[in-house]
Amino acid sequence: MRSDLKVGAILQADGRCHFTLWGPELDSVELRLLSPKKASFPMQKSEEGYWTITVDDVAAGTQYQYCINGADVRPDPASFYQPEGVHGPSAVVDLTTYQWSDGGWQNIPWSDYVIYEMHVGTFTAEGTFDSAIAQLADLKALGITAVEILPVAQFPGERNWGYDGVFPFATQNSYGGPDGLKRLVDACHREGLAVILDVVYNHLGPEGNYTGSYGPYTTDKYNTPWGNAINFDDTWSDGVRHYCIQNALYWLREFHIDGLRLDAIHAIYDFSAKHLLAEMAEAVAALSDELGKPLYVTAESDLNDTRIIRPAEQGGFALRAQWCDDFHHALHTLITGERYGYYQDFGTCAALATAIRDRFVYSGTYSPFRRRRHGNSATDLPSDQFIVCAQNHDQIGNAKGCDRLSKLVPFDALKLTAGVLLTSPYIPLIFMGEEYGEEAPFNYFIDHSDPDLIEAVYEGRKREFKEAHGFGEPAPAHEVATYESSKLNWHLRGEGQHKTLLNYYQRLLELRRQLKLNAPSYSNDMEISSDEDTKVIVYRRALPDGQLLCLMNFNQSVSVVDIAPPQQPWVLTFDSATAEWAGPGSSLPEKITEAQSLEMPPLGFTLYTTT
Repeated sequence: MRSDLKVGAILQADGRCHFTLWGPELDSVELRLLSPKKASFPMQKSEEGYWTITVDDVAAGTQYQYCINGADVRPDPASFYQPEGVHGPSAVVDLTTYQWSDGGWQNIPWSDYVIYEMHVGTFTAEGTFDSAIAQLADLKALGITAVEILPVAQFPGERNWGYDGVFPFATQNSYGGPDGLKRLVDACHREGLAVILDVVYNHLGPEGNYTGSYGPYTTDKYNTPWGNAINFDDTWSDGVRHYCIQNALYWLREFHIDGLRLDAIHAIYDFSAKHLLAEMAEAVAALSDELGKPLYVTAESDLNDTRIIRPAEQGGFALRAQWCDDFHHALHTLITGERYGYYQDFGTCAALATAIRDRFVYSGTYSPFRRRRHGNSATDLPSDQFIVCAQNHDQIGNAKGCDRLSKLVPFDALKLTAGVLLTSPYIPLIFMGEEYGEEAPFNYFIDHSDPDLIEAVYEGRKREFKEAHGFGEPAPAHEVATYESSKLNWHLRGEGQHKTLLNYYQRLLELRRQLKLNAPSYSNDMEISSDEDTKVIVYRRALPDGQLLCLMNFNQSVSVVDIAPPQQPWVLTFDSATAEWAGPGSSLPEKITEAQSLEMPPLGFTLYTTT
């Protein structure tokens, strides 16, 4: 397979346009131009199943479709833009006309990433790429260094989380299309913010998915929770692998994206001798060398499998980092007391202590929820290969009421949660609005046009909520009100405890930079202990310029913590109980020079350092 072969409609500077389509089992394909003038052209097929045609005098905005086997007329599965949505014609896009202003941008070191997860549609009232730009300075001031955008590949209608995308190369029209995304990325870079894009290679959405008309893009050899898996190792899979790898490179090259977050890679089924992800990582590394700047590929996975991030020499896929769900689950259960579903595997201080030190809580040990052993050890890997969070779109949107922590726990617990997350040795991810205690839910929402599909989605979620979690009925995902109620209330950032929490996050991120808490560390760089009776976790960690002592009290009453005599004096650096953070006032000593018993305030979070 030629690595330079690009699918889609590639417009040249001389006005010629190369149309390339993969359909290995088709008998004939005809390109039909619809506007500004109508014309038809038979396409030629290669041995590898690619249909091509070059047409003169094609302008950006020209709409087109393909006529398959003289019968069905469909949009391009590699369309760059769907101006009329998933069922309308595709449009030619000139990828070269946008005037970038980020020529000096070289990305930032991975260990410096502090990620802000953003859903474009609910980030602002307008829900567009352009409206998001106005808020970037606030994110920069907060201490964010990277924005992670939930999927923007064209999905049905105007409202969706993005995981129902059916045109992987087309930028969502209701958000602002290709140029809108470019303006947002450009603006991020001007603010010094990197951009990660969430992409989905495990399935295609149910509405507007016309890939089946062209060839075996999906396979019934494997099933995902969302339907047939994408075909990465079955008949004709070479073309599908090329399609997805080219898609990854497309976002990185044409939109100046700095990194990708691969959705749910545990649902990417590939038993080839060389896994798709390993092949993709190689292609991205080659593009990184070509562009002269680092590009990062990260993965969401619930496998607790370090093969995803180990180097190729060790049989790994060589991705830069992976999400660590165990950290979230261990922290969430301690803070909320929830134990439904997979949360039953967590809920102790010992579990969170293990997550903080060892990355995975389950590293080959028995999981009561799964009723089998789960995971493998990650203790030999650096901490910056793991992304952790206290909240994200999935954990909120698939929970009872779709409520954020701000609706589930008291203010002091929000502060404790932030402390654990932002001072951890891992790459932290903040879900939009978390930093000021946003109170709006993050509901699951859709905008499908098929009433039967809407009903199927509703019944499916209701069944899942009842069987898996014992919840009541979910909010009706198709209603506009469900979507509108999920939008951020930016005015809260300047009010009361919301403002206090925002400043609290900002101060912790400032300390993260000052103390170099982002410096990659290993499990043996840390000493950690936990006490289930007092609900206290204490850990000591080596820093580039000294030592860190972290005290966490998950008890809703005062707990006593015994501190061993230090080799160097411990200096109080941060205390969530101070009046500045709307606490009861600190009673902890400013300096510790000998063995001492400390009274930790309820739900308190404290840092001492030797620096």
